[in-house]
Amino acid sequence: MKTLCVDFGNTRMKAAIFEDGRILQTLVLEKDGLDQITHLLKEFKPSKSILSSVIHHDKKIEDLLSANTAFHLLDHQSKLNFSLAVGKPATVGADRLALAAAAVHFFPQKNNLVIGLGSCITYNFIHQSAVFVGGSISPGLEMRLKSLNDYTALLPLVEKKWDFPLIGYDTTTNILSGVILGMVKEMEGIVAAYEEKYSNFNVVLTGGDCTYFERLLKNKIFADPDLLYKGLYAISETNN
Repeated sequence: MKTLCVDFGNTRMKAAIFEDGRILQTLVLEKDGLDQITHLLKEFKPSKSILSSVIHHDKKIEDLLSANTAFHLLDHQSKLNFSLAVGKPATVGADRLALAAAAVHFFPQKNNLVIGLGSCITYNFIHQSAVFVGGSISPGLEMRLKSLNDYTALLPLVEKKWDFPLIGYDTTTNILSGVILGMVKEMEGIVAAYEEKYSNFNVVLTGGDCTYFERLLKNKIFADPDLLYKGLYAISETNN
């Protein structure tokens, strides 16, 4: 049995095809995603689908998925394997719900901190009693690089690269060192603050750049770039 999991983030729209819990294919969608989703439906013929969206997406996507699959739109009212202990549950992003679901599924009965690297860095804390407590949000890598260009007169827009020195020797390497190592130290500091407060503590790093940051971080952190997809699949199994 196949399931189509679709994630609309602020920067990218992505999709994954599962078969009996195993990922068959992942891809980045172009434009509004409608044509590629249509192609995926014809090629794989999934029986179920789920959409996580933090943008104002084309509602035709929902109509298309509903017409061809048992479809579920993820939100705070979905059946989840955890409870929400936040002031306004409706404001919790669907992507964060999926990450929390995956953490509880794969690392049960642990105090889990899931760090999602996307347009923003989201720190998502799920208590060992399976309660999503909240966390924090800070600017992501591309947002930080772009802001230096947007809010200064002379600094260029630098593309991310991972072969940079500690001590920058020109403008580009100064920016890469400052932004990327700044993110590393931010993550290490936040992880350390949680470790001081909680025992039975587990950290998971996810997102497109997680394998690169895993190498730079001193903490022993498990990296899984597909964690969000896995969370969507688990929620789809419960809600469809």
